[in-house]
Amino acid sequence: MLFSMMIKMSVKHNIFLSRVNVLVFVVFLNFITSSAVSDAEILVKFRQSLKNAGALSSWEENKSPCNGDHEIWNGVLCEQGTVWGLKLENMGLKGVIDVEALAQMPNLRTISFMNNNFDGPLPDLHKITAIKTIYLSNNKFSGEIPPADFSGMSSLKKIYLANNKLSGPIPESLAALPRLKELTLENNEFSGFIPSFPQDRLKVFNVSNNKLEGEIPNSLSGIDASAFSGNKDLCGAPLKACSAPSKVSIGAVVIVALLVVVAIAALVVVFIILRRCKKSPQQPDESTAANLKRMEQGQANNANASSPDHTGQGKKAEQSTKLTFLKEDGEKFDMPDLLKASAEILGSGVFGSTYKTSLNEGKMMVVKRFRHMNNVSKEEFNEHMRRLGRLNHENLLPIVAFYYRKEEKLLVSDYAENISLAVHLHGNRSRGIPCPDWPTRLKIVKGVAKGLAYLYNELPCLTAPHGHLKSSNVLLDATFNPLLSDYGFIPIVNQEHAQEHMVAYKSPEYKHTGRITKKTDVWSFGILVLEVLTGRFPSNFLQQGNGTDTDLATWVDSVVRDESNLELVLDRDMAGTGSSEGEIMKLLRVALRCCEVDVESRPEFKEVTAMVDEVKDKDDEFYSSYASEGDTRSSRGLSDDFHHVTFK
Repeated sequence: MLFSMMIKMSVKHNIFLSRVNVLVFVVFLNFITSSAVSDAEILVKFRQSLKNAGALSSWEENKSPCNGDHEIWNGVLCEQGTVWGLKLENMGLKGVIDVEALAQMPNLRTISFMNNNFDGPLPDLHKITAIKTIYLSNNKFSGEIPPADFSGMSSLKKIYLANNKLSGPIPESLAALPRLKELTLENNEFSGFIPSFPQDRLKVFNVSNNKLEGEIPNSLSGIDASAFSGNKDLCGAPLKACSAPSKVSIGAVVIVALLVVVAIAALVVVFIILRRCKKSPQQPDESTAANLKRMEQGQANNANASSPDHTGQGKKAEQSTKLTFLKEDGEKFDMPDLLKASAEILGSGVFGSTYKTSLNEGKMMVVKRFRHMNNVSKEEFNEHMRRLGRLNHENLLPIVAFYYRKEEKLLVSDYAENISLAVHLHGNRSRGIPCPDWPTRLKIVKGVAKGLAYLYNELPCLTAPHGHLKSSNVLLDATFNPLLSDYGFIPIVNQEHAQEHMVAYKSPEYKHTGRITKKTDVWSFGILVLEVLTGRFPSNFLQQGNGTDTDLATWVDSVVRDESNLELVLDRDMAGTGSSEGEIMKLLRVALRCCEVDVESRPEFKEVTAMVDEVKDKDDEFYSSYASEGDTRSSRGLSDDFHHVTFK
């Protein structure tokens, strides 16, 4: 009887367990089914929270956003068929960023909504726990950020919030992020003290032009002073010292000074003794520096004795002078090949000297020395150069290889047969060499526009993707195809040098507010086009006799307001303009729009590219007949359209 009861209880127990297992399985199945929402469904839901989202018309739920690594939808970044990033920049987007929807995407690692019109409080970003990079600069976000808003975001490496209207204290949770490397908060309204960020972790940091106060944490004292400028109540290194609470006696100062002098003297003695005891052969870096100096003096032909085989350092010297190549399929050579080759100095600019060298096979290369990147660590420099090395466009001069030394850097690139645009606009006149005609100049302008547009798309993190656009940095190949050089250098050039010499820092917005913006390169492009059309150096118009700061754009606009003065503006040596005055005027009009002093009035570069692309080398038949009939709005009459442009 007891045995029978035990069997019945066992059967009931098994039936109960079976039902529980079935229930658990059903619940699990429902969970899997409900959570398996596709990227397309999530993003379509996300788009519903946006306004002015016409640029996202390709987002259709019945179509996949990705095909392998190829993006089908506009603004998505794909890898192996899944969306790993959103790049919705310069689209005029408004509304709300639906973080709840984005948090459902397990592979989402980067979002960039820069240069849009989002406003209101910053989204609750910590819900996207696996995100690595966040770019929200150049919007209209406002209000305070809760102190714990970035808690738990252990994967976050980069966050860009510059040029918004955010206020209140900088959240302490930012300083607690274990992997944070880049943080830009400039041009907001943050107040209070700067949190203590860990030492030697941040590679990019900027809190300039806020309302911060107090002493800068010691962990940030090694960052360039420009990162803290525009906060009048900040003090401490690298800014001026904070006021001391009490005065130190003169006697104490004298004693400390004497101790310092004694310590320095002792160190000098020890150094001399060690130097005499062990006098080693010349070190590789010193050898390299000596060779470079001889190159600069035009004595590179005598540099053969400085190759690694003659230094006594063997493999160590060879490794220390090794070039890092950025293209796998290109020709490989080493530093001694460059140093022992005959060298010709092409010029000395604000960054350093440039040399043309010929390798053994006769291939011409260009080596450029940079002396003003000393504040950049080797890791940061290498990372940025590899980022630039991945760029590939017909109107960019590719960087073939680079060499890192703490004191100076070398960049190696191919040689451009026709040197630079500046030479053809200004340098060849005195030698009687014809200047480029109108079709050639238009070809160059269109190529520059395409190259800049590519930089805008591929370097969204940089405020000014080129930053140093001028005619001497537009090289020309054998067919006068333009190649942009010296692009993307703002993050690796010493700030004080950049502010003094780089074109971006000469823009009207920098002069007036101490800021550069995404439209700084637009202004530079406009000035370059005016230089191409007028044949005049932009710098020739600065600080003229009356002491006023007159730029090329202001001069051109003042002249062409009178319809009959177009010939006074155009370069007299520019041939091929007879039937093209209407198209030239069209390009001139684009240039002046780019040169608006008011940043908001300048067009986006995508719009600039479209306008330049519409310019032809000759007036069309309709226009020619229209002008030949004697209509008062002839080719020069188009200058009426300039009158809405405002300058100084």
